[in-house]
Amino acid sequence: MNLLQTVLAFLLALGPLIMFHELGHYTVARLCGVKVLRFSIGMGKVVWSRRGRDGTEWAVSMLPLGGYVKMLDKRDPDTAPIAASDLGREFTGQNVWRRIAIVAAGPLANFLLAIVILAGLAIAGSVEPSTRLRATADTTVAYQAGLRGGERIVAVNGKPVASWPELRWEIVEAIVDKVDARLDVTQAQGGQFSALLPKAALAKLDVEGDVLASLGMAMARPKALVEQVMQGGAGARAGLLVGDLVTAVDGTPVADGIALIEQVRAAQGRTLQFSGLRLGAPFALPVTPTFDAVRKLWVIGVQTSMAPEQVTVQSAPLGALHKAVAKTWDTSVLSVKMIGKMITGEVSLKNVTGPITIADYAGQSARMGPTIFLSFVAFISISLGVMNLLPIPVLDGGLLLYYSLEVLTGRPLPERIGALAQRAGIGLLVMLMALAVFNDVARLL
Repeated sequence: MNLLQTVLAFLLALGPLIMFHELGHYTVARLCGVKVLRFSIGMGKVVWSRRGRDGTEWAVSMLPLGGYVKMLDKRDPDTAPIAASDLGREFTGQNVWRRIAIVAAGPLANFLLAIVILAGLAIAGSVEPSTRLRATADTTVAYQAGLRGGERIVAVNGKPVASWPELRWEIVEAIVDKVDARLDVTQAQGGQFSALLPKAALAKLDVEGDVLASLGMAMARPKALVEQVMQGGAGARAGLLVGDLVTAVDGTPVADGIALIEQVRAAQGRTLQFSGLRLGAPFALPVTPTFDAVRKLWVIGVQTSMAPEQVTVQSAPLGALHKAVAKTWDTSVLSVKMIGKMITGEVSLKNVTGPITIADYAGQSARMGPTIFLSFVAFISISLGVMNLLPIPVLDGGLLLYYSLEVLTGRPLPERIGALAQRAGIGLLVMLMALAVFNDVARLL
């Protein structure tokens, strides 16, 4: 069932993005008076098609990765000779600025779609974990910066953050930009101070990993309030009840439910002295953990509050639009920086991902709910726009490079050079796809 959900989520995420990208090319081509012969979702052999207005063939092709808009082109042997009445509608005969507009319209459509999705999510609002911190270990970067737990991060390098995902994003940006991360912090008691995460410490982190955990930063959790007691478990035998608040184990304070679990597992079956409050009155009970042979853990058969503090992140329409544009721009810039660092060797090529990883993330995000899934779709749309703008022959960015040279020199690129560049571009794309698939398989293994 999970595999089916993953495949469906992948198709639901990628299909509309490809279609929207190609619609960008199609729409601007029609506005520029260029004749469109075929609009295809997918590559390779056409498996379904029908004729539309102006004779355009709307098609679905065999390979679901990609799509294309085929325009009237005098260089294409399949369309030669061109009727005299259609010569003015041929693509290469358009002035260079029209060709630039047609080619750029695909990636720009992806950016526009991402902005619409992100703005819509911001207007609707979402419930996300807050930036309040859990207690930090004294060996961590966060502790050395002055964070002890209970504080709330309100800004990173001057940029406000309201939720845990926003906090992670700003830290990742600081890592990629090789700068310190200066945190504006509000204490639980109401005071404020600044904490500095030095760039030397950030440089050691993998942006694909859990960067906040590596720094010693974790989401605050509720106190260890017993929500469920399993019948026959060690907790039930000891007399623990639903509603009990465990405040200490063997005299050591228990900060939250995670701390309680850690202390139980560390005891290795030794009897522990629990103390806390029951209906406001103190209680004390000896509890002896038992070993769960299936999970290979010491447990007491008790479930405590674990959900992190939540905040509702919502914006008015104009604010949502501004936020969406800024997020799209920041994500695009970060993507380009990451690509640059991979080329220079500063970031591992293991970060290149392919369709298998995208499908896996699509399935995971879909199972987490529509808000997370739509956020994922927006991110993939931005990535698709950025990738297509790379100056690689056969991609939109390669064509834009040709046309930019034409603007500068006043004449088009010679066909022989263009053909050689196309072959080189195809070879580079094949190598990148092979690397991406290799990394995908390596992750699975």
